[in-house]
Amino acid sequence: MPSHVETLIRPPRRYDAATMFPSTLPIGEPELMRASAFRRHLAEETRADADPIGSRLSTLSPSLLLDLMRFEQDGRNSGLLEVLAAAIRHARRLLLHLQHRDRVLPLTIFPVEQLVHCPLPLPALLALPLDELEVLHVEPAALRPPGDRMHELVGEPALYHPLPLLGWEIALRGPRSELLPEIAGRAAYRVSPGAQLRQLPLAGTLADAVARLKREATHVRDIARWPGFDDERARRLLNALYLQAALIVSRTHPAATNDG
Repeated sequence: MPSHVETLIRPPRRYDAATMFPSTLPIGEPELMRASAFRRHLAEETRADADPIGSRLSTLSPSLLLDLMRFEQDGRNSGLLEVLAAAIRHARRLLLHLQHRDRVLPLTIFPVEQLVHCPLPLPALLALPLDELEVLHVEPAALRPPGDRMHELVGEPALYHPLPLLGWEIALRGPRSELLPEIAGRAAYRVSPGAQLRQLPLAGTLADAVARLKREATHVRDIARWPGFDDERARRLLNALYLQAALIVSRTHPAATNDG
């Protein structure tokens, strides 16, 4: 297995994310670690660790581990959307270290609670150039969601944000423009009638497309022809709906196999 995969997934032993990135950082002015220092730390841990898997890797389920590593096979890093989708599929709390310019931004995902924790307030987080965020490291989450009995590991309440909204924005504006593997291939797509999408900023052509997908199953190339859409925007919309558990994927529907 490439050393990069080990570095990406293995959590360091001599460092506690809760102390390096305190959960009570002042809103708007978090003291974030420099990316160069964080990368050096990971390199040192890789050289010092006799176990290439890492002592805390056993806390990840084998299926989640495979999900995180499969995107490394073609020589590229696991992207933010891919890791987020894996965390949601397996309902596992994860801490992601993201590089934003010369700093490292910690993002803790709570799939069951539908929350994320970040030292940035929500408007500042959504204002970031999401297509520039690079996943440096993934490990089991140290923080707990609000209301957890382990109060010493619960962050500042104002720094917990809705996961559906962040996932929506990452899918529409993040670095990945291709369909996620789980929904790619010959398929027809439809929005689930019971999908809960009220908290999303649906308007204009996006709202029209979602309403249409509630009425009919459609191939991705047909969505690309709708007003306000092209091939990339159609794929991004389907990824966004998938993260909301709002997408029905049919491999046998006539629209999935009709190339005409």
